[in-house]
Amino acid sequence: MHALIATDSVHTTAAACDYLEPRLGSSDTVTVVSVSGPDARDAADALNVANARLLGYANVETKRVHAGGDPTPAIVSAIDDYTPDIVLIGPHAGDPGAGPSLGRTTQQLIESVDIPTVVVPLSG
Repeated sequence: MHALIATDSVHTTAAACDYLEPRLGSSDTVTVVSVSGPDARDAADALNVANARLLGYANVETKRVHAGGDPTPAIVSAIDDYTPDIVLIGPHAGDPGAGPSLGRTTQQLIESVDIPTVVVPLSG
């Protein structure tokens, strides 16, 4: 299996790792694409979380991309480049207190990609 985590925060990355850990095997690959917005530090920390949490569970690749205003095109481009079997995203901009509704980027991704997409719940 090849999973792609599209993230902009440590919260989204941790939730995706929680979902993936029991499902991964040593031959699986997880690509973590951290989309930098205004808080570049959080995007870098998101990659560190993935490396620490998934070490020993699967092969982990990380990539940091910068998205000006709308992160959707950068995420879709990463999906096209890596051709994962599954995509994991958070419901909204990585803020656990934002409520249960889906954010604009998550809605756009669900509507535009043709591979299974898992929206991981954020604890808060």
